[in-house]
Amino acid sequence: MKRSASADSVDEDRRLTLVRAALCDPSRVTTQSPAEWNLLISQARRAGLLARLGETLHAAGLLEAVPDVPRRRIEAERMLAAKHAVDVKRELAFIQKALARTGVPIILLKGTAYAIAQLPPARGRVFNDIDILVPRNRIAEVEAALRLEMWNTTDVDAYDDRYYRNWMHQIPPLTHVARQTVLDVHHTIVAGTTQIELTAHKLFEAAVPTAHDPGLKVLAPADMILHSAAHLLNEGKFDRGLRDLDDMSLLLRHFGTKPGFFEALVERAAELDLRRPLFYALRYTATLLETPVPADIRNADRLKPPRPALRAFMDLLFEQALRPDHPSCRDGFSGIALWLLYVRAHHLLMPAHILVPHLLRKAYVRRFKEEGRKG
Repeated sequence: MKRSASADSVDEDRRLTLVRAALCDPSRVTTQSPAEWNLLISQARRAGLLARLGETLHAAGLLEAVPDVPRRRIEAERMLAAKHAVDVKRELAFIQKALARTGVPIILLKGTAYAIAQLPPARGRVFNDIDILVPRNRIAEVEAALRLEMWNTTDVDAYDDRYYRNWMHQIPPLTHVARQTVLDVHHTIVAGTTQIELTAHKLFEAAVPTAHDPGLKVLAPADMILHSAAHLLNEGKFDRGLRDLDDMSLLLRHFGTKPGFFEALVERAAELDLRRPLFYALRYTATLLETPVPADIRNADRLKPPRPALRAFMDLLFEQALRPDHPSCRDGFSGIALWLLYVRAHHLLMPAHILVPHLLRKAYVRRFKEEGRKG
């Protein structure tokens, strides 16, 4: 990939760690050169972390010390994030109104949950979709109620519709006709085709009400971290990988102050069959973001860590994937690493008799569309 002149003027070791270093220790930015500031802003924006960086600097009392040009960019992003938070709450009120007549219990997931529960990852977090979790046996009722309020599926053909409903952990995304907001309705947190033995009713039993509205719930602290870990480390999507890793770091720092939390987290991972994603989550939050995770927890046999050779290989892959999605952070191995993690994600997602026809169809459709554009 082609890098900018400012990227080339920054030492390679610093270039790869600019965003991580700023999040771990905001005081480090006070020694940055103009070229490093330019690159930090660009990397953080691509990683979806620019507003969070601004909030981190503001909390540390360092925002006023930032040079004028980067400070204006950071402040603009903070304003957008603040508006986004207001928009999310307004949209959630519309969803609650649409589903009020059903009486279906609603659990908020990911960015929406962080925002409504006022958890640390909500600071400066901007996201595209609102995610909710409802019981699987109420999905048809929920979808019907939402369609009455103009939430519809778009750009989903019959095959994709079946794919979502038969195999995935959610129905096809719903987009509001007027407001163009996107809603993902989940009935569990991992696809039904995976080999993970996760019973969704356990998530509902442990969910906790929010102070914002007792009628809304979020996942229990351990379940929230495990969901984030499975989403990031098993699904092969890393365009916002560093942001999602930082989400987990902030959650671990927040909940980890409670005595016995880490031990309970490991036990919950075993109960929900999410040991391996938690192993990687604890490993990379600690090594990449300096999260204070006890060493005996990170290496607990209860998590069934991979053998040393596989662990070293996965470290190479994830170190690449969890960089900011920016040309200055990519090298000749990045594409291979991301492709291997994509293949791994599909292998974890579904068995071969489903996977092979699915990938062949995707390849055919992609080729057909490309030829159509050329024609």
